[in-house]
Amino acid sequence: MKWLVLLGLVAFSDCIVNIPLRRVKIMRKTRSEKNMLNKFLKEHAYRLYQTSSPGSNIATHPLRNFQDMVYVGNITIGTPPQEFQVVFDTGSSDLWVPSVFCTSPNCSSHVMFRHNESSTYQPIRQIFSIEYGRGRMKGVVGRDTVRIGDLVSTDQPLGLSMEQSGFEGMPFDGVLGLNYPNLSFTGGIPIFDNLKNHGAISEPVFAFYLSNKPEGSVVMFGGVDKSYYQGAVNWVPLIKVGDWRVHMDRISMEGQIVACYSGCEALVDTGESSIIGPRRLVNKILRFLGAKPRGSEHYVSCSAVNTLPSIDFTINGINYPVPAQAYTIKDSSGVCYINLEADPESTSVETWILGDVFLRLYFSVFDRGNDRIGLAQAV
Repeated sequence: MKWLVLLGLVAFSDCIVNIPLRRVKIMRKTRSEKNMLNKFLKEHAYRLYQTSSPGSNIATHPLRNFQDMVYVGNITIGTPPQEFQVVFDTGSSDLWVPSVFCTSPNCSSHVMFRHNESSTYQPIRQIFSIEYGRGRMKGVVGRDTVRIGDLVSTDQPLGLSMEQSGFEGMPFDGVLGLNYPNLSFTGGIPIFDNLKNHGAISEPVFAFYLSNKPEGSVVMFGGVDKSYYQGAVNWVPLIKVGDWRVHMDRISMEGQIVACYSGCEALVDTGESSIIGPRRLVNKILRFLGAKPRGSEHYVSCSAVNTLPSIDFTINGINYPVPAQAYTIKDSSGVCYINLEADPESTSVETWILGDVFLRLYFSVFDRGNDRIGLAQAV
C-alpha cells in the first residue's frame, strides 16, 4: 500500500529531524586557496548545538559554509562515536568513510574510521568499489552504529575505503547515499531504509533546503518543515522506481527551446554541484550565452551577468527558471564562470543532472512512500 503523505508532510512536522549542512568550496575553485580551506576546516571542526522548540523533536547542527557548492553535514559512527563530515547524496546509495588502513595518500587528510576502537563494529569482509564522476574508491564492508543528529541506525552496513582517488583536498571525509537500495554497491541496506524499517522516522520522506547563505542549509528526515519554502509543493512522479530520475519537458531560454526538445530525463542529485548535460547541448547553451572557454571551463564578463537570460527547466508542466545570478560563479580573481558542465559520456537517452545550482532555488522533497519528488520555491 502506498504511504499517504500528501497531508502528512506538514502534519508530522513536529517529528522531523533537521540536520544542518555546510556549504564549502569544491577543489577546482580552491586550489589557490588551500591554506584558507585548511584554516577553515580547523576552525570549524564538528560541534553539536541542539536547538528545539516546545513539543518539537527537530534537532539542528548550525554549521557555517565556505561560499561555494558542496554541502557537508556531520554524522558519527561507532561506540564511542567517531565524527565524520559527509556529503548527503541522492545520486548514490551507500555510506562510506575512509578506513584507518587506507593506503591512498589523500586518506591522511581525512578522518579515518578506527574500527578496532568501536565496541559495536562487526566485520563483513566483503569487497566493493564505487566510481563517481570525479573520484573512485575501493574497500570492505562492515556494520556499526551510525548517528545522524538524534537518529540512530544500529547494525548499519557501511563501506570502509582502503583505496581512493579523486578526493584530494576535498573538505569531506565520505558520502552518505540517499538513493534507492537497488543502486547499492555494498549490497547492504541504505541508512534511510534502515531508519524507515525500524520506525525511527514517522514518514518515508526526506527533504533538502540548500541555502547560499553562510548558515541555514538542512537535510530533514521524516517530513517537511513548511517554513523552508513558499507556495505549493509540485509533485513529479519518478520515471521508474529505483532512482531519483524524472521526466523533463524541455529546456528553454528567452522562449526558445535550446535542449530537451522532445522531452528528456533529469536526475535530481544533491551530491552534484553543477547542472550537467550532454556535451553538444551544453555547448549550444554556452554559445547562446556568449561564454568563452578558459581551460576546461567557460566564463562571461561579470558586468554582463545581469543581462543574461535565465535557463528555464520545465518539469511536469511547471517552469523552473534558473537566473544568471544562480548559474554563474565569481572566483577570487573576478572572473564569472558558467556553472554548467558537459557530460563526456553519451547515452541513447538525453539525460541532465540537476545539482545544487538548481536545488538552491527549489526546496526538494524525496518521497519514498509514493516514489516521487516534490519541488517548491525555496525561501
